[in-house]
Amino acid sequence: MKAMVGSSILANSYEAGVETAKNAMKGLKKPKVGLLFTSIKYDQNDVIKGVKSVNKDIKVIGCTSSGAIMTPEGIISSDNGFAGMMLLEDNELNVGVAGSPRGNDPRETGRKIAKEAMNDAGKKFAPVAFAMFASPAEEEYYLKGIQDVVGEIPMFGGSAADDAVAGDWKIFCEDKTFGDGCAVAFFYTTKDIKNVFTGAYEETDKVGIVTKVENDRKICEIDHVPALKKFAEWNGLNADDLMGQNLLVASIPCALGVKTLQGDLTAVRHPMIGNPDYSFNVGAKVAPKTAIIQLKNDVDGLINGAVQTVKDVKKDFDPAALFLVHCGGRKLHIGDRVDEDFVAIKNACGNVPFIVAFTFGEYGQMNHSGATICGLSLSFTGFSK
Repeated sequence: MKAMVGSSILANSYEAGVETAKNAMKGLKKPKVGLLFTSIKYDQNDVIKGVKSVNKDIKVIGCTSSGAIMTPEGIISSDNGFAGMMLLEDNELNVGVAGSPRGNDPRETGRKIAKEAMNDAGKKFAPVAFAMFASPAEEEYYLKGIQDVVGEIPMFGGSAADDAVAGDWKIFCEDKTFGDGCAVAFFYTTKDIKNVFTGAYEETDKVGIVTKVENDRKICEIDHVPALKKFAEWNGLNADDLMGQNLLVASIPCALGVKTLQGDLTAVRHPMIGNPDYSFNVGAKVAPKTAIIQLKNDVDGLINGAVQTVKDVKKDFDPAALFLVHCGGRKLHIGDRVDEDFVAIKNACGNVPFIVAFTFGEYGQMNHSGATICGLSLSFTGFSK
């Protein structure tokens, strides 16, 4: 397998798509799929038209990235916008793509796009792995629908993001773009695809039982205490200072986690919105009567976590490409040290082509945990040579 990455910060969306595709095509002949990530400032339809004008046969899928992307060339961002794409090429690679707005039922939409992706690849059986990109809201239900069709197979990806958690994100698949929905790329290949999924947070001894939940993602009570008050108590904070999106920023170094069934993955739950009744919303599903763990991290830990995750992907594995889904919230907390984060990631990747997308939700699995939706996490995927 071969891979190449191209990017652009041209002000015109169409021209940015053209430049991105031309840069990504260097050294490649017949790439099969393009993983494309752009700024919300661009017109995504025009970016895709620009990409297709360079090579109409490239299957394009991706989403908007929060504030920037990273490639071997650096941190790609500008006031006018940005775009970056990783192309994958291999004679033995077949990729089917499909995407759709939400519709009436996200699970049914998941089933629909899974069948369409199989048809797009000309297959009647499940792929070896798939990438998923969805809007930040109902990712678990899209995933269930996809799994209704293909079963429990490896997956990776992330949720579309914008620059201010304002709902301006977009998902795209071929000529479709939408703000609320899901897209998938099904990979049929004889080459190995390796995903490493982690929050890289440290667990504390503070643990409680979620005793009341509403609508899957609103934690109302922990140990029968208003959840925001319990969270504030654990972290030495004032619950009244955590209202609204104040919680989103304050909770990044002190996120919460739940264990997956076999205990090998601590799935990070990002407290995001503090509510007047002292409940709070999180970025992924939480079930009542679940043990929830107070986690901790700092900027050094966030940067070192990315480095170690790249190393874990490369361990006993020779990648031709690295697709790195990195939570936008982690980048926000890293702040002025983002250049250091880039250098650390680039050094860990070495000469392997890579692209980093900054997302508002991350998907993957660890040690047969089953496909899991998290926040504040890293889903790093390698495609073998």
